[in-house]
Amino acid sequence: MRSPLLRRTRIVFSTLIFICFFLVFVDFKNLIPAEYINILLFLQFIPSVIKFYNLETLAAAGFLVVLVLTLLSGRTYCSFLCPLGIGQDLFSRIGGHFKRKFRRYGFKRPFTVLRYSLLAITLIVTLIWGIYMITLLDPYSIFGRFMTYFARPAVIVINNFLAGILGKFDIYTLSNVPVKRFSLIVYFVPAAFFILVGVLSFTKGRLYCNMICPVGTLLGLLSKVSLLRIKFDEKACTRCGRCSLGCKSSCIDFLKYDVDVTRCVDCFNCINTCQDKALSFGIVKLKKKVHETDESKRKIIAGSFLLLFGLSRVSNGQQKTAPIPKKDSTVKENKTHPVCPPGGVAIEDFNKDCTACSLCISACPNGVLHPAFTQYGIAGMMQPVMDYHKSFCTYNCTICTEICPTNALHPLVLEAKKLTQLGKAIFIKDNCIVKTEKTACGACSESCPTKAVHMIPYEGNLLIPEVTDDICIGCGHCEYACPTIPYKAIFVNGNAVHVAAKKPVNVESDIKTPVEFPF
Repeated sequence: MRSPLLRRTRIVFSTLIFICFFLVFVDFKNLIPAEYINILLFLQFIPSVIKFYNLETLAAAGFLVVLVLTLLSGRTYCSFLCPLGIGQDLFSRIGGHFKRKFRRYGFKRPFTVLRYSLLAITLIVTLIWGIYMITLLDPYSIFGRFMTYFARPAVIVINNFLAGILGKFDIYTLSNVPVKRFSLIVYFVPAAFFILVGVLSFTKGRLYCNMICPVGTLLGLLSKVSLLRIKFDEKACTRCGRCSLGCKSSCIDFLKYDVDVTRCVDCFNCINTCQDKALSFGIVKLKKKVHETDESKRKIIAGSFLLLFGLSRVSNGQQKTAPIPKKDSTVKENKTHPVCPPGGVAIEDFNKDCTACSLCISACPNGVLHPAFTQYGIAGMMQPVMDYHKSFCTYNCTICTEICPTNALHPLVLEAKKLTQLGKAIFIKDNCIVKTEKTACGACSESCPTKAVHMIPYEGNLLIPEVTDDICIGCGHCEYACPTIPYKAIFVNGNAVHVAAKKPVNVESDIKTPVEFPF
C-alpha cells in the first residue's frame, strides 16, 4: 500500500487516542465513567500484563492483542496506541517547525547494546526484585505522571482564570477548583523524564522509544517476524534519501534498501515523502540474517515497582472552622504502617502490582491520594498513599478501585468498601486541645462517618474523644478534621493487611460526606 491515507489514518487515530488519555487525566470533575477509562486502558501493554498476571483472565489480556498486532504489522502500538509515543510525535513535529534541521533525521546506527542491555536488566530486576524498573521506564506510567503533576494543574489554573472572568459577568458555568499541590521532591522524577523524553523527541524523533523504552525494544524484537512492514521497490528507488531524512526513527538505510523493523514505528512518513513511489507497506518475505539472534522468547513479568521520589507532604493549609489551637502539639504520631488505598488488600501485595502511573492520584475527587516517598520504603516510591493531613477518603467513593489498570487496587462494591478497614484511628490525649487547653472541640467525632470516634465525659462539661476499633475503617475523616499542629491528636495507623470492619449501628447506610468539611 502506498496511499497517503495510511499516514492520515495514523494521525487521526492517534490524535483521538491522545485526546482521550488527556481528558482522562485532566478530568478534575470526574465526568468520565470508570468503564470508559478501563476500555481505554485495556491495550496499554505493561498495565495489561500486570493485570493479567494478577487476575489470570483473558478479559484483562489486552497485551495479547498488542502482541498479535505487532506480529501482524510491526510496532503500530507505538504510533497508534501509546500516549507517550504519540506525545513524542507531537514534540518532534514542533521541533521540525521550530528549526528545520530537527526534521532532517537521517539514518543512524541503532544503540543495540544499550537498548537490549536495558531490556535484559529490566527483566532481571523484575524477576529478582519486582517491577521497579518497569515502573520507572513504562511509557504509559511516564505519561500518566506528567499529566497528573503538570498538565492537570495547568488545566485547573486555566479553569480558575476563566471562572474568575466569567464571574464578573455573573456567569457561573465554571467554578474555582483548588489545585492539588505536592512536595517539590515529588516533581523530580516526572520532570526529569519529561525533559529527557521531550528533548530527545524535539531533536531526535523517536530516540527514547528506540534506545531506552523496554516496551519498544520488546515489540521491536517481535517486529522481526511481522507479516506487514515497510518495503523498498529497488527498481523504482532513485536513492534520493528523502525517506531517510523524514524518518523520525532514523531506521531507513536507503543506500542498502533496508528498513530496521526493530525501530520502525509505522508512522508512514516515508511513504508520504517518497516522490518515486518506491516505498510501500505490505507483506514481505522473511529473510534470515546471520547477525540476528532469536530474542522472541523474552517476556515481561508482571509485578509492580516503584518510582523515584514521591512525597505526600504538601504545603496546603487546612481550612476548617474547628477551634484554633493556641499552642503546638508535642507528641509525635507513631505510625507503624502507611495507609494504602482501598482495594489494595495488603501493602506488600499492592507494592508488587502498582506501576505508579498516578491515574488514581489524578482521578481521586477528594485529593487524599499522594505519591509516596519513604512511606512504603524504597520499593514503593511514587506509589499512591493516603495523606490524611491533606484530605480524607470519601465514604461513598470507589473511583480509585474502578480505574486501576493493573488491578493493584481490586474493584470494590460500595458496601464492601464501607466495611474495609484500611487502618485504625489512634487517639493521643496529650495532643488534644480538650486536655491541653481545656477547650471544647469534637471535630473528629462530628466528621466520623461510622461514629467509631465518639465523645465521652472528661472534666466538668468537657467531652473527649474515644475510638471503637472494630467499626473504624481508617478513612481519615477524624485525622483531617483534627485542628492540632504539627502533630494530630488523632491519626490513622495503616493496616499491613486490610481487614473487615464490623458494621456500625445507628448509622445510616447512605451517609453523605458534607461538602464544607467537617462543619
